[in-house]
Amino acid sequence: MNIGAGRVVYSGLSQIYQAIEEGSFYQNPSLKHAFESALQNKSRLHLMGLLSDGAVHSHQDHLYALLEMAKKEGVQDVFIHCFLDGRDTPPSSGLKYVLALENKIRELGIGQIASIAGRFYAMDRDIHWDRIEKAYLALVGLDVPGGVSAQSLIEKSYQSGITDEFIVPQSVLSNHGSPVGSIKDNDAIIFFNFRADRAREITRALTDAKFDHFERKNYPKLSAYVCMAPYDETFDLPVAFEPSYPENTLGEILSKEGLTQLRIAETEKYAHVTFFFNGGREKKIAGEDRALIASPREVATYDLKPEMSALKITEELKKRLAEKSYNVVILNFANTDMVGHTAIEPAIIKACETVDACLGEITKLYLQNNGTLLITADHGNAEQTVDEKGEPHTAHTINPVPFMLVSNDLKQIHLKPQGGRLCDIAPTILEILKIKKPKEMTGVSLISS
Repeated sequence: MNIGAGRVVYSGLSQIYQAIEEGSFYQNPSLKHAFESALQNKSRLHLMGLLSDGAVHSHQDHLYALLEMAKKEGVQDVFIHCFLDGRDTPPSSGLKYVLALENKIRELGIGQIASIAGRFYAMDRDIHWDRIEKAYLALVGLDVPGGVSAQSLIEKSYQSGITDEFIVPQSVLSNHGSPVGSIKDNDAIIFFNFRADRAREITRALTDAKFDHFERKNYPKLSAYVCMAPYDETFDLPVAFEPSYPENTLGEILSKEGLTQLRIAETEKYAHVTFFFNGGREKKIAGEDRALIASPREVATYDLKPEMSALKITEELKKRLAEKSYNVVILNFANTDMVGHTAIEPAIIKACETVDACLGEITKLYLQNNGTLLITADHGNAEQTVDEKGEPHTAHTINPVPFMLVSNDLKQIHLKPQGGRLCDIAPTILEILKIKKPKEMTGVSLISS
């Protein structure tokens, strides 16, 4: 988002933390709506989301604040549905977060873990409805395996070689063998993930009356479903924290100047070149074309196909440029990040080689047509596969990333040697295009004058 905005955009993470510190979190109208709905209907409140301190999609501290709020509001039956990470956190760290949550539950005297599910299932974003269905069944307490505690379920998965991300959705069962906290009619749900892309599918399955991607044998009629942030413009659901949308993003400035732009990526990163790049807005900008290339669906994880759809993206770009001249192209190759998350080194090497070959073709095409390329990344990943303990490292890194300028005329245009920030990229593009930077952009051009 910072790349497209040309400034530092504060995320939902910091917005929610600030509300907790100020106390306004506990007076949030949308959150209070969920608690009041549970109280009025004498029903259950369900807190659902990624149990993690990875801070990419959620944070466990926000869940803890919701538990504190439940206690203050007097809601008795509070059930927690834990989506396990292992991607933005170490692969087998989920038990640590569950034990910390259980300590918080004992400390506050409220809440009970009702189900667990790896994010591979509950947070799919690539239209794998079979995965979402498995998570859905665990949430509503139908036809899924279970056990007496979240801890025992996770330990059993570890013993089978299954890490957090891929733990099969399961219910926590009572002594009588029934789910302790399945979602029922008139219940209220708060989904505490603050990032949209991996929250949409499970939300649609739980709230859309016309949903038809799989048969819902049990479709609870909820009294409230509150999203921590806006997940989709088509959802008519309460939102706890509305973001501030940056004005005069790069895409908007290009549009105002009458320039054309192409956004192209495969499914896994399509939101990054559209929704996120446009400052959290779904709608296309005038002069903006989009090309969505399907991510591979024949494999469960991308180490099994590290090439992903990079070759198809490259071919589609060539085809589009042969048909139309674009002033700016925003392209994302997903390979090094998505395969990097597996920590499987041979596959990561193949992913890097694939992207390198594709970039070589694109570079040749642009130089033949006197174009200019800027090549970068917004975080590290593929460069580190083990942590300091020798365990697989699947999370992003905070290492510096390259920022390369490729042009036939490097005598006239070259980069400052000291580097910069992600928010400096949009001003750099505007200077290359000889467009004045808007006052809202606080980033600076990295072109050396």
